[in-house]
Amino acid sequence: MLVRLLMHKDTMRILVTLSLALPLACHNTPAAPTEVIGTWGGDNAGLIATDTTAHVHIGCTLGDAKGPIHPDADGHFEATGTYNVDAYPIDRGILHPARFSGQIVGRSMTLTVVLTDNNQQLGPVILTYGKEPKMGPCPICRTPKKRVTLSKELPWRKASIRSSS
Repeated sequence: MLVRLLMHKDTMRILVTLSLALPLACHNTPAAPTEVIGTWGGDNAGLIATDTTAHVHIGCTLGDAKGPIHPDADGHFEATGTYNVDAYPIDRGILHPARFSGQIVGRSMTLTVVLTDNNQQLGPVILTYGKEPKMGPCPICRTPKKRVTLSKELPWRKASIRSSS
């Protein structure tokens, strides 16, 4: 009788443990987003997306994807657009047709840009949702900083605040 009672307690303990562990083991990873929107930042790279377009920077280069970006159920995405690899220090205005592709897993995006006219590849880069891009030495597409200047129109040279570009 004692052996049966101990086996019953052990069996119950195992069943309780399994009933608590199984839901955790079967927990699905979060579903991939259905649309890429917002700011995604990384080291020397960034993507800023709305429901109609996405603007990308990798190093001192920049480009725009057409339309919204819709990842599939596994988080993979692909979009077309244009890309400028000569944007800094002097923008020569040469736009290349480009393919933007990658995958989103949780809050992390892997992004690669391929210029379709010459197969030049930029990336892959790793971006994080909600993180501000750290663009290093390239001053392109940064938020204009406010600076104080002295107005020459007024005799007392009143200080004014202007946006610099």
